[in-house]
Amino acid sequence: MNKKHVLGLFGIFFSVFLFSGTFDFAVLRKNSQATKAEDRLHAWEKQNKMRQSSPFKNMKWRPVGPKFQGGRVETIASSAGNSATIYVGFGAGNIWKTENHGTTWGPVFEQESTFAIGDIEVAKSNPDIVWAGTGESLMARSSFAGTGVFKSEDGGLTWKNMGLYESHHIGRIVIDPEDPEIVYVAALGHQYTFNKERGLYKTADGGLTWKKSLYISEKVGVVDVVMDPANSRTLYAAAWERDRKAWNNLINGEGSAVYKTTDAGLTWNRLTAGLPTGKYIGRIGLAAAPSVPSTIYAVVDNQTPIKTKGRNRKIGGEVYRSDDRGETWHKTHSGALFAGVNYSFGDIRVSPEDENRVYVLGVNLMVSEDGGRTFHQINGTVVHLYYHSTRALHLDQHDLWIDPKDPDRLLLGNDGGLFISRDRGKNWLHINNMPTAEFYAISLDMAEPYNIYGGTQDNSALFGPGNQEIEDGIRDPWQHIWIDLWGGGDSYYTLADPETPGIIYYEQQFGPLKRKNMQTGTTKYIQPKAKKDEPDLRYNWMTPFLISHYNSSTLYYGANKLFKSTDKGDNWTCISPDLSTRPGPEKQGNVPFGAITTLSESPLQSGLLYAGTDDGNVYVTRDGGAQWILIKDGLPAKWVSRVVASAFEEATVFVSLTGYRDDDFSTYVFQSDDFGSNWKSITANLPAESVNVIREDPGNKNMLYLGTDHGGVYVSRDRGKSWNSLCNDLPMTPVHDIALHPRDRELIIGTHGRSAFVLDIAPLQDFSSEVMEKKAHLFPVRPALIPQSRDYQGDWALETRKKARIYYYLKEGQAVNIEILDSEGKAVKQLTGSQDAGINLAEWDLSLDTQAAEKSVFARGSSLAKPGDYRVRIGVDAQVLEGKIRVDRPHPAKLGYLK
Repeated sequence: MNKKHVLGLFGIFFSVFLFSGTFDFAVLRKNSQATKAEDRLHAWEKQNKMRQSSPFKNMKWRPVGPKFQGGRVETIASSAGNSATIYVGFGAGNIWKTENHGTTWGPVFEQESTFAIGDIEVAKSNPDIVWAGTGESLMARSSFAGTGVFKSEDGGLTWKNMGLYESHHIGRIVIDPEDPEIVYVAALGHQYTFNKERGLYKTADGGLTWKKSLYISEKVGVVDVVMDPANSRTLYAAAWERDRKAWNNLINGEGSAVYKTTDAGLTWNRLTAGLPTGKYIGRIGLAAAPSVPSTIYAVVDNQTPIKTKGRNRKIGGEVYRSDDRGETWHKTHSGALFAGVNYSFGDIRVSPEDENRVYVLGVNLMVSEDGGRTFHQINGTVVHLYYHSTRALHLDQHDLWIDPKDPDRLLLGNDGGLFISRDRGKNWLHINNMPTAEFYAISLDMAEPYNIYGGTQDNSALFGPGNQEIEDGIRDPWQHIWIDLWGGGDSYYTLADPETPGIIYYEQQFGPLKRKNMQTGTTKYIQPKAKKDEPDLRYNWMTPFLISHYNSSTLYYGANKLFKSTDKGDNWTCISPDLSTRPGPEKQGNVPFGAITTLSESPLQSGLLYAGTDDGNVYVTRDGGAQWILIKDGLPAKWVSRVVASAFEEATVFVSLTGYRDDDFSTYVFQSDDFGSNWKSITANLPAESVNVIREDPGNKNMLYLGTDHGGVYVSRDRGKSWNSLCNDLPMTPVHDIALHPRDRELIIGTHGRSAFVLDIAPLQDFSSEVMEKKAHLFPVRPALIPQSRDYQGDWALETRKKARIYYYLKEGQAVNIEILDSEGKAVKQLTGSQDAGINLAEWDLSLDTQAAEKSVFARGSSLAKPGDYRVRIGVDAQVLEGKIRVDRPHPAKLGYLK
């Protein structure tokens, strides 16, 4: 018999103003330090206040890409009546919208309290009403928690958080087709800790209040919900039990099941007739056939162990079908599905006009045309909007939107981005024109212009010039360093050999380290391994390695032990014992299991090395590895995200840690001035955000930079006693790494969702106490570049133009007058700049006010300033500031991106 759950008229109602963070987490997990949603939102408010009050808020970031590689698309939404409008939600890269079929895009959800998107839905009765469920439903090692469910009533122009703050991860939203005030939300709950704000929620007043419609337990969430196409009171929900209490791979449980309601969520029945049950049942995806509403499909991640031909394996993905609205089910196929259904992927879709055409989204995209009896993989021919080095349909499928009015039109979202087909998958157009790379780590070289290197989530390692600014319609100059057969591949630390041009070191997940000669294309595998008869090494998902400051042939590599090579990785010597604490029953994993996560070599003293681990250890050796000292006393037992040896004082070291894998979003940053014997917190006035990286300024020992999971970039000018925001015009997206270029005086961040950004920090570095005492100050202006001209004079390649960015300081906010003078002292351009207390900015695009418009069909392009010396004059009350601006022609060899 079906087990009946009655959660009727006496269900719990939740106001949008109620924070369910008041639940006692200590009861759910002993000593749990999960951050309450209320504290997370307060941290976001503090970040915004720091952004608005920062004296550096007008300094402008430059987006440099890349974009051609794509990024992880979690969800896609469109309207049946307007195929030109598409919404795409990225795992950590916000929501983007197009109104021209994908030709151009704009971010429409980038300054909210979260960046992680789980689902987007457009109301059928009113396409201006858009709901967004935040927090990825991927539930993988790099998935981020959201802050509830959001609603827009103007097509994404503005958003309002409608509550469910503690839900963290939202799998699906269903909007009643007739009444947009009725909405159902499938909430997965916390990823790493148990909590009660999970299950299925319903609102009947557009999100003002919420009722917990289906609740099973504090560790069972709802990952999917579908509505009967013919009866809005009938819904099906997929519950998923995820128990990580042993930190192992068992993330399923007895609570995983399919439920049904016929009274709009007042009561629910658990459906069991023909469906698998038990502790090995994991993620479940659901779909109802619009053409035959009685036909329902479920794709099940069945991890039940079996033995075939003497080998142990698991059943894997299965498809089940019901033709009586869920009363009875049968498995549609025999044998393995080969779709790659697991905890990260497991959705199913039915064609609007044919109940037997079924799509399964796993690692691969599979389709059946006979009701699930047989499946074949969809590949097709892939054409990229921007050049891409493969023609493969990317792996890891997350969403498929089928046009209700044209079922041949498919919108597919996967780790490679957005793909559009108009012939049911025979051919695909890769819409790879959004800068949404998910960088894990970045590095720089000393070329001119310098290059940025980085490894990304499932889109390989890349490099590109740091002097560009991305815009639509021009070639993306970034390049893959390597690419796998399926159009991507995870990559992490990526370093260019500083002495040998064209030699690049890169790695893949769990540590495979390789050295590639970019000129010849040859690659050598150089990962250190355990010796015969020794225990296997443990490698972190993102295994750290570095090139020595003292000899570019010397490499250091961290598994659970530290290794050293003096011949570019051809041979290795182990120079440490096991530096972890956790013995690690798993050889690999996405949670702490005993491996090194970060390394640092002192640039002041050879042999002074630091290592941090995923289980909270920090070690130091001062003699090249002969003796190691554990220096974790005074530090929290958290994942060590960075350890940085100071470049100014030999005994000084900085450490950042993250509680991400405990649902702990507190700030952990420390400094030691005695090689780690004693630690002091330098959190100061920072908001509560998980810290990924801390860096020193290359020229000022008191200046530090910090990057956080919550989109924060901060600077301290007093070595951590106080911090100012550098968030400025950045989107909300995780900042995973920071690099500083000593020659070019630029700060580069690698974000995990919006590619890379560059900030000119010369004014910040020159912002001395003497400058602060002045009423006004003009900083030196970098040379500007007129754009290259193509075959016709005046036909400007504007992407090669480098504007003059004029930074000036005002002690108090006040009106200023800014003009550009030519070599004869004649005013040729009036500018408008910011007028706030602090550092301000005015930009000159090299156009002139004096030019006369030429009205002709064959008129030349606009006139721009000629090469030469100009002056900028800034009037501040009775004071006049003047400075030089040099306008040069671009040197093709230094353009980097237009050769």
